[in-house]
Amino acid sequence: MLATLARVATVRRSGLRPGPGSRRGLWTGRPQADTDNVKPLEGVKILDLTRVLAGPFATMNLGDLGAEVIKVERPGAGDDTRTWGPPFVGTESTYFLSVNRNKKSIAVNIKDPNGVKIIKELAAICDVFVENYVPGKLSALGLGYADIDRIAPHVVYCSITGYGQTGPLSQRAGYDAVASAVSGLMHITGPEDGDPVRPGVAMTDLATGLYACGAIMAGLIQRYKTGKGLFIDCNLLSSQVACLTQVAGNYLIARKEAKRWGTAHGSIVPYQAFKTKDGYLVVGAGNNMQFATVCKILNLPELIDDCKYKTNHLRVQNRKELIRILSARFEEAMTSEWLHRFEGSGVPYGPINNMKNVFAEPQVLHNDLIMEMKHPTVGKISVPGPAVRYSKFKMSEARPPPLLGQHTTYILKEVLRYDDRAIGELLSTGVVTQHEVE
Repeated sequence: MLATLARVATVRRSGLRPGPGSRRGLWTGRPQADTDNVKPLEGVKILDLTRVLAGPFATMNLGDLGAEVIKVERPGAGDDTRTWGPPFVGTESTYFLSVNRNKKSIAVNIKDPNGVKIIKELAAICDVFVENYVPGKLSALGLGYADIDRIAPHVVYCSITGYGQTGPLSQRAGYDAVASAVSGLMHITGPEDGDPVRPGVAMTDLATGLYACGAIMAGLIQRYKTGKGLFIDCNLLSSQVACLTQVAGNYLIARKEAKRWGTAHGSIVPYQAFKTKDGYLVVGAGNNMQFATVCKILNLPELIDDCKYKTNHLRVQNRKELIRILSARFEEAMTSEWLHRFEGSGVPYGPINNMKNVFAEPQVLHNDLIMEMKHPTVGKISVPGPAVRYSKFKMSEARPPPLLGQHTTYILKEVLRYDDRAIGELLSTGVVTQHEVE
């Protein structure tokens, strides 16, 4: 009975049944003629049981595209990153604030049978279910893919793990730095003669979040074609190994082991940071013409026709001598002087900026990469905005990251149609909690 009602509710809400040639909307069922500033995922509901970074980053990006994201959190604790700091703004972690815009928060104890019931009822009216628990944990609670598929076969279920659903490492918890180490990223990051270095941001988590975001959208398209949901296996290890690209190719194809290069590149010379009088400048010469231009700007024309540097292959072979010559010249002038000389040259170049300089960079400001929102307790906050812009809709007017359990009562009442008495019982027994905003 529940499965039947769930399917009927979903069809009525989403207009799922039209075939590929239908003129009606995928999610809302309305005609597509009214397209002014309609976001592509408008009407899509996402049930988000993820924590920390990879999952929240994925669902935040989906929220930017118009999806309604319902973030499920533990009563009293919430997402782990709510406690990650300093820095904090009031009691709010800036880490959490940076990756959780455009979400509603419901605080539910999913270890309680009544909490499990709430999650299943939400899943039945959502399009996407995203979680990042160790494989088997949610199944033990009755919230695994088989459980959700039974009551909501339309759902795109995305599981984000450290190492995959099966295999020798599948039961390990997955954290970015560990996956970065196991996947080889940390082995190739750091100074040439120094120790391995963790990248400055959690690139393995972020890459996994982007893969998950794309996979979920592919799953929605697949559902549009077939009328059925599906299971998506997304994990940190696979995402990072896939991103090794040419470094992995060097080994798999040529059996050439990788090494650390600092800011330099193993196959292109010059392509690295050079110390100036007051900072650093990164310059890359990917072809012979660019190398000649670099030599002219540095007033080293004799290097252009030097038999040791005429091709990139030769420049790689004679890297140390060439970099020594170039480095000595770069140290003769200030960064600003080199920026002026390289302007309009066609050679890729740029300074190494700190955060203050990043967000004062004219191109960053022009690209509208600072997103401002009014948070309910700390006031105006700024976070890095979406990287991609679209011609037919705007990415503005984001909703601020939620307080823990800020929308619990709203979701129970307005989304699931619980009455006040039922909500009161859930609150009094601690199955759910509600954050009261003053």
